[in-house]
Amino acid sequence: MGDLDACNRALDEAEKVHALDGAHSHNGGWLRFDGSRLAEERGACYLQLGRPDLAEEALTAALAQPLSLRRRAAVLSDLAVLGSHRRDIDQVVHYAEQALGLADRSNSGFIGKKLDGLRGRLAPLMSDDRISTLDHRIAALPRTA
Repeated sequence: MGDLDACNRALDEAEKVHALDGAHSHNGGWLRFDGSRLAEERGACYLQLGRPDLAEEALTAALAQPLSLRRRAAVLSDLAVLGSHRRDIDQVVHYAEQALGLADRSNSGFIGKKLDGLRGRLAPLMSDDRISTLDHRIAALPRTA
């Protein structure tokens, strides 16, 4: 909703899951929230709020964790978006290429859809041949929910 303070409060509240012991961390139902996704969620939230300064630290921390292929590609895509905010072509290409590599390995439409969100941010950088090539490669990826 655009409220950085409320976002921080909610994320800080979610971090409390790390203090739970084994007996209290599972409710016996389908919900098994263990906090393993908090760094990537925090980074994505900050990026959505237009705070790339805060997003980078959280996204970099997320990359240091063991992540599934899809989750790693999502974080890499967010880091590429972060580069587009800064108009840092090297950063955009670096992270987007890694995400494209994961998309090629997995054939995941989810990754294509995630990278598609980057394409709309590439227009100001399109005069660079690397960005143009990147845009075409992303456009060729499959997309599914």
